[in-house]
Amino acid sequence: MANIACDSKYWMWINGILAVFEGQLKRGPNPNDTYYDEVDISPFLKVGDNNISLLVWYFGKEGFSHKSSGKAGLIFDCQTPDFELISDSSWRAVIRPEFQTAGPPLPNWRLPESSIKYDARMGNFEFIKNHQKTQKWDNTISLGSYPVSPWNNLVKRPIPQWKNYGLKQYENSMEFPFISTGDKIVCELPYNAQITPFFRIEAQEGQLITVKTDHYKGGGEINVRSEYITTNGEQAYENFGWMNGEEVYYIIPKGVKVIDLLYRETGYDTEFSGYFKSDDVFFNTLWQKAKRTLYVTMRDTYMDCPDRERSQWWGDVVNESGEAFYALDLKGQLLTKKAILELMAWQRADNTIYSPVPSGNWEKELPGQMLASVGYFGFWNYFLNTGDLETLKKVYPAVKKYIDVWKLDKNGILIDRITKNTKKAWYWGDWGVNVDKKLLINAWYFLALKGYHLMSLAIGNQNEVSWSQQAMSNFKEAFNQFFWDEDKYKSPNNFAEVDDRAQALAVVSGLAEVDKYDVLSNIFLSQEFASPYMEKYVCEALFQMGQGEYALERLKKRFKFMVENEKHSTLFEGWGTGKDGFGGGSSNHAWSGGGLTILSQYVCGLYPLEPGWKKFMVKPNLAGLCYAETGNITMAGKVAIGLNKINTGMEIKLTVPNQSEAHLYVPILYKKVYINGKAKNSKKNDDQYNLIKLTGGTYKILYSLN
Repeated sequence: MANIACDSKYWMWINGILAVFEGQLKRGPNPNDTYYDEVDISPFLKVGDNNISLLVWYFGKEGFSHKSSGKAGLIFDCQTPDFELISDSSWRAVIRPEFQTAGPPLPNWRLPESSIKYDARMGNFEFIKNHQKTQKWDNTISLGSYPVSPWNNLVKRPIPQWKNYGLKQYENSMEFPFISTGDKIVCELPYNAQITPFFRIEAQEGQLITVKTDHYKGGGEINVRSEYITTNGEQAYENFGWMNGEEVYYIIPKGVKVIDLLYRETGYDTEFSGYFKSDDVFFNTLWQKAKRTLYVTMRDTYMDCPDRERSQWWGDVVNESGEAFYALDLKGQLLTKKAILELMAWQRADNTIYSPVPSGNWEKELPGQMLASVGYFGFWNYFLNTGDLETLKKVYPAVKKYIDVWKLDKNGILIDRITKNTKKAWYWGDWGVNVDKKLLINAWYFLALKGYHLMSLAIGNQNEVSWSQQAMSNFKEAFNQFFWDEDKYKSPNNFAEVDDRAQALAVVSGLAEVDKYDVLSNIFLSQEFASPYMEKYVCEALFQMGQGEYALERLKKRFKFMVENEKHSTLFEGWGTGKDGFGGGSSNHAWSGGGLTILSQYVCGLYPLEPGWKKFMVKPNLAGLCYAETGNITMAGKVAIGLNKINTGMEIKLTVPNQSEAHLYVPILYKKVYINGKAKNSKKNDDQYNLIKLTGGTYKILYSLN
């Protein structure tokens, strides 16, 4: 096992064979320290002499996803009973002159990555296979044993190395070789992916080749591209700086012989173990596009978008992590854990938290997103799905510190400590119009209290259980007295139209009692101000209010353009792209995938009741659909359900993991229930449902109306 760390990225070959493609996570686990990789190099070693080569890319600048140490550096540490191989002054190094930074237009300031320019006249990769090429290199400079400044302590990489899909052909067929006309060559990808472009050509030296994707200006700003200066003869090149898009554009000078054009997809190492199907093609497509959007926004961290920012905004992370539990295998959960630990490790001395982190050139708190992160839909949802008590205990004290930052006024609601003039905060609620920020932030605060209360119960801190329970009770009463205005929730002195997104948070948080549901339903029928980010909570509120059919109707209406748009395989930041969108008009934005969660959790009715899915709810609501099925691998094992509406009732196929218990909620309108062909008595749960508990196994269930 070799422990390897650098600032910022590395590629490693052992005996000429690629062993690591883009190693190292962006800095850092906290504002000071650095991640390191643990790599098993034994499959690449041979008896006798071995050659290990590492190509290190030092970003040299800050970004919304990376904290620069300020100095390039490499640590390699492999210690075994038979030998030690440690980077010291006996290693050889050289700055590779062929690797350069492309000139203007430069990538926007949010990206720590630069556009790579490669001048093939000045060097090549022969040193990888021929160590004689390194004999004139200088010995490295040893700066000491780690931990050493400026990289400081090393933290083990908590997520897998990237999945490498290998070099692939593009979707549109081309006959090779051909002579370039100088026009843009458009190559189609199967979907929006993280890729590194490759080409093989024959050319004269000194010609410029540019490669970029259709997302070069994704999100409205300049992103990364590739530049290459040719040498004489046949040559091949792969640009190691990843980019994303649906199409790749090669601008190759006229007269150059193009022998091959390929791409390599890399990405987070997880499987699409989850699925959803129904009798409605629209919702099937929505689920698939949400899954694709989720995956293209996962790498070093969760991202808002993979082109303009690559930043771990926590409003996005909350929605992304919720989707991952229904769409991805268990490795997908590790990225959420990493995000949680990073967020609280970057907590400031005044106990405030902010995102995106890691970051070198951003420090503003978004109060709503921060309260969402530590609360019911954020940290608590992670624990409920994983049962990871160790992580919960690590961040629990920091969560309380952040909650204590917020103070209440004489009315019992939040003091407006964050305003437009606060330098270290961004008073943001959602994209769009009629955003009732004060109302939203108070609702998010209650969800933070709710999450903290449940954390306290899980950890067994009785003092905090009592405190948080009383705090929730007091705040709920104050909230309803202050914000309820006859038939809606609204901030005093707010004369804009009623905010549908804020009403939704009042419902899903439990601030709104059932007796308010009828009048609140009317608001959702007429107000459509929520962005795709907040629309998830609107649909969730509608299902909880018993308006499932309208929830799907609204979901279909609002996401129609995105879902039916054949140009894009992903969902947008706003309801349109470019100038018709929000923010920068990104066409691949993670927060828009909440419909995936709605379809699996509410339509198919699967949701954990105890941490790690030891107990889970089965409470489907087809909401006008005739057939639906979903399933995934949980911490307890495979959970799956298939629903089929029939004239006399409903047929259900249910898979319950061993060591788990399913709580089947049977609507009281069904007179009889048959499980694996046998009549089953149910226990009354409430006025709407009876309850049946099922242990591990596979079941065929029939709900009968008579």
